[in-house]
Amino acid sequence: MSKIDDQSPGSAMFDLRGKQSVRATFKLSQKAIDAIGLVAIHMGIKQKSLFDHIIEDLDALDSLAKTIRIRQFKKIERKQKTFVLSRRTIDALEAISQAYGTPRDALVEYSVQKLEAIISAEKIRHEERKILQKEVMDHFNRGKLLYKKAGSILGINDPYCRCIEKAVFACQKTEEDLISFIEKSKVLEDF
Repeated sequence: MSKIDDQSPGSAMFDLRGKQSVRATFKLSQKAIDAIGLVAIHMGIKQKSLFDHIIEDLDALDSLAKTIRIRQFKKIERKQKTFVLSRRTIDALEAISQAYGTPRDALVEYSVQKLEAIISAEKIRHEERKILQKEVMDHFNRGKLLYKKAGSILGINDPYCRCIEKAVFACQKTEEDLISFIEKSKVLEDF
């Protein structure tokens, strides 16, 4: 008997309903909106998956709800932003919001603050990558010089020289990828 046969049709439908996408609008600080976008884009995570990760943990959300100070939250300048979330995430937000009388916006705002630690760590890693980038570029440039030297000694059609050429070509592709990654990561510098 397969696993699918073991499940009742109702539980399978509930699982599908939980994965269903819905739109939800929140009033959040610009910093929270930027953090969501930055982590999603820089780390290649869909915003829906990011919300699932930071909000669906009911125990963590429950603990967070106990710490929210509504007066302080109301002082934060906020703007409306619509996101796509899973039905399960919206249901979790609703349940905790009702249980503690806490606005969903506040739960999302404070949940997003968890991302700041990730962003701070990535900023440090970005600076390290920039330092390593210089070493990598020097290494690639030495390879190009070696290829020129081999070409002048052996001729560019020599099989040995063609192997070096392939290696230099592969390095150039990698160099482009690394430069692109560093450029994409520059958004971390201003956060």
